[in-house]
Amino acid sequence: MTHISPKNAPLDATAMGMAWLCLIHCLALPLVATSFSAIAVLAEAEWIHKILALMALPLSLFAILRSDGLPLRGAFTIGAALGVTLLLAGAFVEAFHDIEKPLTVAGAVLLSTAHLWRWRYLQH
Repeated sequence: MTHISPKNAPLDATAMGMAWLCLIHCLALPLVATSFSAIAVLAEAEWIHKILALMALPLSLFAILRSDGLPLRGAFTIGAALGVTLLLAGAFVEAFHDIEKPLTVAGAVLLSTAHLWRWRYLQH
């Protein structure tokens, strides 16, 4: 039984939004923080990164599970799973602290791209 439906599009849009929030937190917030000291606290807050990464996990898992019947489901699954893994590694693995930003950026871009591909497919 296939679960492909335009009703799944909000799931992908939400997941893409979460990935972009990770990117904004990682890249843009530190730039804004240089101008506004109150925002500087948020730019360096590790708990925000952890919460965003943890929010991406169930959304992406749900999207993967709802991808039965999707052509190239394996490619979507690999892209989404690898993206979430990189986000979680950047947020939670202390050994990767020095490369947290590149891991987060790569994970967010990969996750967002996988969901964008799935979302575009569902629109046709």
